[in-house]
Amino acid sequence: MTTIATTVRPEQPYQLRSADTPLGQARVARGWSQEKTVRALILLARSWGWQVASEPSLKVQLSCWEHGRRRPNESYRLLLCTVYRASAGELGFDRLSGEASVKTLRERISDLERLVESLTLATASAGEVSA
Repeated sequence: MTTIATTVRPEQPYQLRSADTPLGQARVARGWSQEKTVRALILLARSWGWQVASEPSLKVQLSCWEHGRRRPNESYRLLLCTVYRASAGELGFDRLSGEASVKTLRERISDLERLVESLTLATASAGEVSA
C-alpha cells in the first residue's frame, strides 16, 4: 500500500485584493499594491510637471475609484492609463462615463417633463383669463 504525504498548504500572509472593477483588477493583475500604484502615479505626475494629491490622500482616492464610489478626473484617468499601460475602456472609464451620461439624460428628461407640465398649466391658465 502506497501512502501519499499530504501537506497543508499555508495561506499567503498578504494577498493583493481589489474591488471587482476593471480598475481594481488591472492593479492586481500587475501584482501591484495600492501603495505601489500611488507611488507610480506620483512619480509619473512629477515627471510630467503635474501636481497631484498627497500620497495618503491619493491612496484613499484610488480606493474610492476602484470601488466605483468616485470617478477620477481627466488628469488622473490619463495617469492611470499610463501607469497601467491600458486604455480608458480597459480600465472601465468608458463604462463609467456611459452610466453618468444615462443618469444625466434621465435627469434632463425629468426636467423637460416638469417644464412641459408647468407650461401646459400656464397656457391653460392664460386661456381661462382671456376667455
